[in-house]
Amino acid sequence: MTRLTTAAVEELGDSVRRVDGDLARRYPGDRPGQPIHTAYVSAADADSTVPQRWAAVALDLADRHRELLTELAGPEVVAAALGRIGRDPIQDLRLDFEDGYGTRADAAEDHDAVRAGRVLAQLAIPGRGVRIKGLTGAEFARATRTLDLVLEGAGGVPPGFVFTVPKLRSADQVDIAVRLCELLEAAHGLPSGALRFELQIESPQAVVAADGTAPVAVAIARSAGRCSGLHYGTYDYSAACGVAPQFQSLEHPAADHAKSVMQAAAAQTGVWVCDGSTQVLPIGTDTEVRAALTRHYRLVTRALERGYYQGWDMHPGHLVTRWAATYAFFRGALTAAAPRIDRYLRGLGGPVVDEPATAQALATVVLRGIDCGAFDPAEVTALVPAAGVDVLTRLRNRERPW
Repeated sequence: MTRLTTAAVEELGDSVRRVDGDLARRYPGDRPGQPIHTAYVSAADADSTVPQRWAAVALDLADRHRELLTELAGPEVVAAALGRIGRDPIQDLRLDFEDGYGTRADAAEDHDAVRAGRVLAQLAIPGRGVRIKGLTGAEFARATRTLDLVLEGAGGVPPGFVFTVPKLRSADQVDIAVRLCELLEAAHGLPSGALRFELQIESPQAVVAADGTAPVAVAIARSAGRCSGLHYGTYDYSAACGVAPQFQSLEHPAADHAKSVMQAAAAQTGVWVCDGSTQVLPIGTDTEVRAALTRHYRLVTRALERGYYQGWDMHPGHLVTRWAATYAFFRGALTAAAPRIDRYLRGLGGPVVDEPATAQALATVVLRGIDCGAFDPAEVTALVPAAGVDVLTRLRNRERPW
């Protein structure tokens, strides 16, 4: 005999359903299709040949340092990565009107903004966009004018378009970004919701506010579904934290803390987290180039191990180590995940107890590997015949795979 009345249970059930609905709205789950990188190019230097020009530089660099790359990733991975660079070097591109562009005469930036829009409309890459200047008093007018002219030059919103809002310091700036999107959509005759933005986390105030809250989490909640990503700004953030220049890097504890907060804030919201850049470019003497390639390969691998699947690339040479490290990581992940997925699907035990959440993670990493081209579905089913893409997708969604 139970003591609770039906009416009491139903009353609580209504509350449970309200909470469930709110959680489902705020945390719809991970969004597939995240690119492995974002290439940054000054808007002053941009034209529709950027992917081809970057690929040519990257392949030339790889040819001169093939032995080192083979030591880092192995011959099979290097061959696959260079093949990808030759076919499809850049997944995501930002034409930069902020730090990489600098302060120029209004007429010059107007001209470059219109041209940037035309270039973005012509490109055949999945992701594209611009980084505008900050939504602060000193730069707001210039930032909004540039974005307006980019859309004018593009003739609307190109596929995969997003604009980056740099130097977020307050969640209130997100309200401004949302309202700017609404005004631009009305002015250009665009559908509601057509414009989306990324938030660049370059300030400690975006991670921890004066009241102890995490503004980056509040910012996502107040973005009206328009925030597509959080990008870490390595050097602005490090400098603001007082880190000496020679120690500023993607692996400094200050960087790890900021990215961990970003990761937790974005978890299950569908907002992508993007690691920052390294300022060490693969140029100079042979020794300097080898050191830069080795460093970037290590940093990309480290980021992937920590669940940051996207990062900035600031130089064509970064493509070489980006693709090689990414392919090596996911091929290694497949080797580790395949036997565990096989045992899970067959209901077998083993040395590792995999619960549904772990099976979800195993399937997700394999699907990410397929998505970026590290391997194809046939290579997965060769290891686990039952693990087709449809089965892996159901596992990722925590549905019954059979």
